[in-house]
Amino acid sequence: MQLIKVDPHALKESPDRMRQTKSTPQADALLLATIKAVGIVQPPVITPETGGGNGYVINAGHRRVKQAIAAGLEEIDVLVDEAANDNGAMRAMIENIAREALNPVDQWRAIERLVALGWTEEAIGVALALPVRQIRKLRLLANVLPAMLDHMAKGDMPDERQLRTIASASLDEQKEVWKKHKPSKADPQVSWFSVAQALTKARMYARDASFGDDLAQAYGIQWAEDLFAPADEDSRYTTDVEAFLGAQQEWMTNNLPKRGIIAETTNWGDVKLPPKAERVYGKPSKSDCTAMYLDRDGRVQSVHYRMPAAKKATGKAAAADSDAADESATVSKPRPDVTHKGLEMIGDFRTDALHEALARAPIEDDTLMALLILAFASQNVSVESGSGGTYYGNRRFARHAAALFDQDGKLVLDIDTLRVAARSTLMEVLSCRENRTASGIVARVAGDVVGADNFLPNMGTDDFLSCLSRAALEGSCKDTPVLPRQKVKDTRIALVEHFREGRFVHPAALFAPDKVALLSWLAKNAVVEDDAADDQVEDPEAGDTDDGEALDAEAFREAAE
Repeated sequence: MQLIKVDPHALKESPDRMRQTKSTPQADALLLATIKAVGIVQPPVITPETGGGNGYVINAGHRRVKQAIAAGLEEIDVLVDEAANDNGAMRAMIENIAREALNPVDQWRAIERLVALGWTEEAIGVALALPVRQIRKLRLLANVLPAMLDHMAKGDMPDERQLRTIASASLDEQKEVWKKHKPSKADPQVSWFSVAQALTKARMYARDASFGDDLAQAYGIQWAEDLFAPADEDSRYTTDVEAFLGAQQEWMTNNLPKRGIIAETTNWGDVKLPPKAERVYGKPSKSDCTAMYLDRDGRVQSVHYRMPAAKKATGKAAAADSDAADESATVSKPRPDVTHKGLEMIGDFRTDALHEALARAPIEDDTLMALLILAFASQNVSVESGSGGTYYGNRRFARHAAALFDQDGKLVLDIDTLRVAARSTLMEVLSCRENRTASGIVARVAGDVVGADNFLPNMGTDDFLSCLSRAALEGSCKDTPVLPRQKVKDTRIALVEHFREGRFVHPAALFAPDKVALLSWLAKNAVVEDDAADDQVEDPEAGDTDDGEALDAEAFREAAE
């Protein structure tokens, strides 16, 4: 290394400089004032140009050279050094950090640059006096979408918690979210809270799992490490919530005590005990029962309870009561064949198939009218009516009714127009989705009548089959050459491959409703004279109108006949 004097205008900037983020105007002004007052204290480091050139490239000191030119210096002192094996990447990084902390984005990029040049994470940690976990964390942050990194480098940085969420998402997910939340000229500030919220996924942690590696492997659970968590705790997690809860449920079933049940929880996370059960907060006795359940974080919890003492019986009745008590204490509720997500998917499949059947399947006129009546009996129907009560939501039906009128406002009773309007109205009303739009059992009846089962899609996909329990998944292998595997994941993969060119419909997705449920609905909604009398509301100021309404009803009945 030698010290020489050169014209600062003759030095070339390195194309692979360490500090890519522009320094603040205040820092540049301070450096310029220092150079004008005392000159350059620490000479910049330059290396001979490679690739056939005869000039010099700045290795360290770009800001000093730039401000020397701004100060009007014709010559400056520089140190000439040979290029290192990594082109001086580590030396440049250490020198930049020592003089002024690198912008976080530049630091992330510098770590990746060193790795690309052959540095190991351990060597980088030793050179920078940083733990290897911190180096890995920085490398993870370097995988943030480049467009986001460029914006962060301008000074608009998310907080650490938001960075943690963004860096944990895939680049494809980041790209989709960035399209919606990237800055514009009108709003140059990014709402990092909205970006992080859109990329947030529910996490289930390994430290909360009661099951072992065998069940984790059977359910295909892949653990990922949260590099932002404290180093002294198990930070492994998975975003496959359904698989995690399924493994927890199977572990509870396999480890249920003698007098134990698997209980459900309320919307507030409290355990649901059997009726008349008294919870035991102290030390349980041998005759007490145990209820195991999953809390909101997916952890297995257990509470003890005791049932009230039954009245004493004699002889065979006493033995029967004892056996029944033991049996009721050990009955557990296994994981349902289809999870809630699976039921939601079934609801969507049913609704789409029902709509397609209503639009395309041949339907007789009398059937069409019957379905229309069923549609308006749906639990999700709402209309505005002046005859009694104020309701809302019938504006969507008005457009179908308007299609029945001509340009002069006359009602056109064209059979084809009526059929189109009736089908469109049924499609607006009937729904099998698992939300507030569900029509209830009448939509199931409608789908069964029009043969909507034939329009259900192939449900032999990984997305839907992952919602099935082990027993239900193995039951789906019936009438197929697929044999159940030891691992749930392998069975699911084999079924997906088998049904790739075929069609699979889970029995739970068929439209035909349960006969008991249908009869119960019919009995509940049957009109009897006593109910009609109870539903009448007397209004002393309205006068006696019951006789008039009865006459009108009788007239409508005779007209229908």
